[in-house]
Amino acid sequence: MSIENYFQQIRVIIEEYPGVQSSEFVSQKRTEYEGFVRGNILFKDGSILHWREYVDVEYGIERDMYSYQYMDASKHLIFRYDNAEHHRERVIPSILHTKKLKLLVE
Repeated sequence: MSIENYFQQIRVIIEEYPGVQSSEFVSQKRTEYEGFVRGNILFKDGSILHWREYVDVEYGIERDMYSYQYMDASKHLIFRYDNAEHHRERVIPSILHTKKLKLLVE
């Protein structure tokens, strides 16, 4: 798969999802198989997903860098996944990503 094909697959998924109100999508091709992609997805309920990936698709989909942050309509954090280096030093080396989750308790 080429990086352009990967970018197109992501665009189609976002465009066809019925819960999406609007979205922003920015992609940068670095090589035939590598690229950076980021975006924001505003859902109909007012929640928003901020995301970014640096991807290598030569031998499958390898996300060398990623971050996904989801917030409710009031901009309160629901979850965040990332593989930032500054988080790895505090966790077991075999863990590939960290997750921050805010539990809403009534």
